[in-house]
Amino acid sequence: MGIYDYQWSRRKFLGSVAGTGALMALNPYLSWALENEDPKVAAIVAKTMGIDTHNHVDVPLNAAELPGPKADLASELKKSGLSAICATFAVDYQKLVNPGDAYNRFITGLDAMDIMLKDNGMKRALNMADLTAAKKAKQPIVIQSVEGCHFLEGDAGRVQVAYDRGLRHLGLLHDNDASVPLGDVYTNDPKYGGLTKLGADTIAECNRLGIVIDLAHASNDTIDMAFKVSKTPMFISHTGLSTQLGANPFMAKMMRPRLISPEQAKKVADAGGVIGVWTHLADTPAEFAKNMRAMVNAAGIEHVCIGTDTKITAPYRSPNDKWGGPGGSGGDKKPEGQPKEGDKPQGKPEGDKKDGGKPQGGPGGKRVGERTNEAWADQKTGFYYAVVDALLKEKFTEEEIGKIGGGNFCRVFNDATKGH
Repeated sequence: MGIYDYQWSRRKFLGSVAGTGALMALNPYLSWALENEDPKVAAIVAKTMGIDTHNHVDVPLNAAELPGPKADLASELKKSGLSAICATFAVDYQKLVNPGDAYNRFITGLDAMDIMLKDNGMKRALNMADLTAAKKAKQPIVIQSVEGCHFLEGDAGRVQVAYDRGLRHLGLLHDNDASVPLGDVYTNDPKYGGLTKLGADTIAECNRLGIVIDLAHASNDTIDMAFKVSKTPMFISHTGLSTQLGANPFMAKMMRPRLISPEQAKKVADAGGVIGVWTHLADTPAEFAKNMRAMVNAAGIEHVCIGTDTKITAPYRSPNDKWGGPGGSGGDKKPEGQPKEGDKPQGKPEGDKKDGGKPQGGPGGKRVGERTNEAWADQKTGFYYAVVDALLKEKFTEEEIGKIGGGNFCRVFNDATKGH
């Protein structure tokens, strides 16, 4: 396997190329990684397609706040070792009162992403060829996503607008129901019997245009019905297995409704889907690898991917935000009734206070696990490097890491976008 042989020592690896210039020519990620990484890990990172299928990039959603703060997206991605992220934002963190609010926020979010990508010399991947070319050129790239179809406001025809703006990954649902619902959300009381007509129409539009559908936040009934409707495989970008609750009882209780059972995971796999495992409920890379192993045992190695639900760039908070906590995509008020994954407290349950009476990990403080390259306490290396190292220690093979790292998602993404 040449430089990808796991058994090579660091000395042999460094001796195989002539100096820093050769290392940079091999892969620019290695110039950062070699100071901190086992070379076998760096080699796997360089070889495989690492994709985080659910990563929040906070952007302004109010036009008056454009262009928003500068964000070093390219550098953070290079540091992470990931080849690409599915860069998402959501428009329902502020109550949507007036007709057009959701659509205007969606368009503003895309405008803000346009600015950020231009500033970082990056572009969106529209198909698998774009991902492959970016990997070959050693350039980070994003797949544009939005979490929740609130912007449709009852009109599935607006999927065309999203497609024309470069969106290729559509999250059907989010925390709050759209003005015209698309299906039952897993953390809300069921009201719609699963997938609605608008939900089915939206899936049909995505099939027609070439957009991969993400069923995160969907109830089991919604998921089951969606797989019967879609002509291409779909996936669940960010969740965890219900048997892997971690060591924090408060977190386990809050996250339990957001997890998938082994039985449901198997149904998703049987339908050709892929399931993203998030970093939540794993306090270390080793625990994350064990959660990956559990999901693989439930769904199979061909049906698991990475979906951290973290933020690659610094949080952005709207100046009009009255809540004031760190985190929140696009700023604005935290939705009533439902905590958002990106805003989960860390450590002790709310009410168990210290440090001046503030809840541990609550509003006003930086939280472990919020940022992609700081997913775990005392993390010294980029995200994908840490994950590859942990997966190796969990006895996953290089081929299996390639599938989990991005290969499985790429299969579903290609099935949805090819020919478009």
